[in-house]
Amino acid sequence: MNFSDGRSHVVVGVDGSPPSYAALRWAVRQARQTGAVLDVVGVYDVPGATGWSAPPVDAAFDAEHATKALSEELGSVLSRSGEVPPLEQHVVRGNPAEVLIEASDGADLLVVGSRGRGGFTSLLLGSVSQQCAVHAHCPVVIVREDTSEEAGSAETTP
Repeated sequence: MNFSDGRSHVVVGVDGSPPSYAALRWAVRQARQTGAVLDVVGVYDVPGATGWSAPPVDAAFDAEHATKALSEELGSVLSRSGEVPPLEQHVVRGNPAEVLIEASDGADLLVVGSRGRGGFTSLLLGSVSQQCAVHAHCPVVIVREDTSEEAGSAETTP
């Protein structure tokens, strides 16, 4: 991501989880209030090889699928957010924590959900948000899942 345009940038990670949708709504409000550009980052990864052979992988299909999924999620969540600030979508292949930490370099703020779609639901803080809090190059806001009526059911299911 290039932040050399002289404008303020708020980076937000979106992974399809309810906390990431809450983070997106929070980041929209923050960017709108501060006049910042909103950089929405979706991360995908191609499964690695295990054993002697790897499953057949079509990296172009995975990138297209991730881009389409992020666009649909943005449409679903932002349709009820009112005025949306200038927005840029970024779909990046890699490790989510590493990609978001790199994206934070030069940004004014990084916003992530408290938990992603990982399997350890009893944890209060997911591994990606924890890594971002420790290693990001800018301040980090960690947003918990909306429990208010404002969240609405449309945002929890893309």
